Amino acid sequence: GVGMGMTAPVSMTAFPAEDGSLQQKVKVSLRIPSQFQANPPCPSDESIKIEERQGMTIYSTQFGGYAKETDYVNYAAKLKSALGSEAAYRKDFYFCNGYDPPMKPHGRRNEVWFVKE
Repeated sequence: GVGMGMTAPVSMTAFPAEDGSLQQKVKVSLRIPSQFQANPPCPSDESIKIEERQGMTIYSTQFGGYAKETDYVNYAAKLKSALGSEAAYRKDFYFCNGYDPPMKPHGRRNEVWFVKE
């Protein structure tokens, strides 16, 4: 019953298949605004869970435009290529992040994050 508004980024956890495509399982995460973090309201929908994301170090790449699944997959492949074989990061998932509301046509910001091991 509490409205919190939209927060940024909207973060999707992507689970890549062997060929780099995304599996159908995707987890969407929204940041709880600061004033609610100490005592967040309980979700009324059982499919919504409150999780605390621990601090992490990431490798990141940024791109513009209205991001589609293929954009995230392509930029994840570019980031993987740029990191080469020396960087240690989680291979079983990565984060796809969007920072802008749908009605913002220009100057959009999207990111792909790999979590450093």
